[in-house]
Amino acid sequence: MRQTAVLSSLLGIRYPVLQGGMAHISDARLAAAVSEGGGLGIISAAHGDPERLAAQIDEARALTDKPFGVNLMLRGEHIDALARVIAEQKVAVVTTGAGAPTEWIPMWREAGVKVIPVISTAAQLMEKSGADAVIAEGTESGGHVGEMTTMALVPQVCDAVSIPVIAAGGIADGRGVAAAFMLGAVGVQIGTRFLVAEECSIHPEYKARVLKAKDSSTIVTGRRLGHPVRSLKTAFSRAYAKAEYTDISDEDLEAMAVGTLRAAVVDGDAKKGCFLAGQVSGMVGREQPAAEIVAEIMAEAEALLKKGAE
Repeated sequence: MRQTAVLSSLLGIRYPVLQGGMAHISDARLAAAVSEGGGLGIISAAHGDPERLAAQIDEARALTDKPFGVNLMLRGEHIDALARVIAEQKVAVVTTGAGAPTEWIPMWREAGVKVIPVISTAAQLMEKSGADAVIAEGTESGGHVGEMTTMALVPQVCDAVSIPVIAAGGIADGRGVAAAFMLGAVGVQIGTRFLVAEECSIHPEYKARVLKAKDSSTIVTGRRLGHPVRSLKTAFSRAYAKAEYTDISDEDLEAMAVGTLRAAVVDGDAKKGCFLAGQVSGMVGREQPAAEIVAEIMAEAEALLKKGAE
């Protein structure tokens, strides 16, 4: 496939599948497993600890000789130090979110790091700033979301820029990959499906909730504060959604969410946890090795595209 060739040339990967940089979830073990399977694994730097990030990069390199990347959320702590670690370690790829990485792009590019921002708008700005590609992420995704759907966003981004576009949001199988290609993307980023990878270290309760999810099992909260988040419907998410429409202060509303992702990821706390997941949760039916997930998705996509061509 032409799409495979584009990302293979740019990133040195076999399949045009990127694993999402899920905050406090995407670690060295998961990233290495995805890369070993032919995709591009991503380590999350959301913990904000430069030394820990360096250790995670070292661990991933001990597990795979394939390319992998780091995801950096630009609203977190110690961003400058984390950005320097990425450059010093000469990581193959950095994906970014929650802002424009313009000031760090020259340093990363000098170090040979490919820069791929996750965007929901402002694609042209990223191209002008020197990004190697962009990830157009629709509101169907888990975690922080925009307003546009993947179906509407991806073709408009493809029309707006000349650099490669990677589709994200609402993709969990080969049908989603094939659809992304038809919209003009050259690859996909997948998060929710990898939550149930055997190598994903989240609490068993988290995986069980994803596996039990249905098509209507997610909710978006946080719009009042300007940073909406999609998660599974739980006691916490329902309470938070209700609180948004009361006279609670923004500060108290913000405080309600502190520690809730950790409560889900580490403790599996069904009452206090915020279980981030996308709308495709209802399509995820079993736990598998990460490499098997990648291979299965690509085999289905290739069969569908071949059938369509015929």
